[in-house]
Amino acid sequence: MAIASCAAAAALAAETNVGNGDASPIYGVTIPQGYRQWQPIAPAQEAEPLNELRAVLGNAVAIKAYADGALPFPDGTVLAKLAWKHVTSPEFEPASVPGAATTVQIMVKDSRKYAATGGWGFGRFVAGKPVDEAQHRTCFACHEARVKGHDYVFTRWAP
Repeated sequence: MAIASCAAAAALAAETNVGNGDASPIYGVTIPQGYRQWQPIAPAQEAEPLNELRAVLGNAVAIKAYADGALPFPDGTVLAKLAWKHVTSPEFEPASVPGAATTVQIMVKDSRKYAATGGWGFGRFVAGKPVDEAQHRTCFACHEARVKGHDYVFTRWAP
């Protein structure tokens, strides 16, 4: 393996296996340490029944891939989606603001480790703890059915 590949693999392992220590079932994905300092990729608003405001952040590999328009995303790409209940601002009624936090969702690109799921590992966390295996079994099926042509990623770049 080339030195650059070894360094990238080590960085990915450090980034995705360090955090709160609670790994998602099936995939073994954890919440990456320092993910809240990553750059934003795009905001989103989810309609009912979820009624959420979301922000998708990406590690340096993800940001470069989005900026370059690279598909498929390279191994080492990590995306973090933060979600909050959508509420009306108490100070300015036409505005929406985040309410209670709902989930943190993580996607990790490792084409060898996650070959059976399009190269992606998934983690969905509520209050810092992974949700159950049944919920994780729905992740790839949803992405495969809806965004296979975009390397299984819903989020588009909002420069």
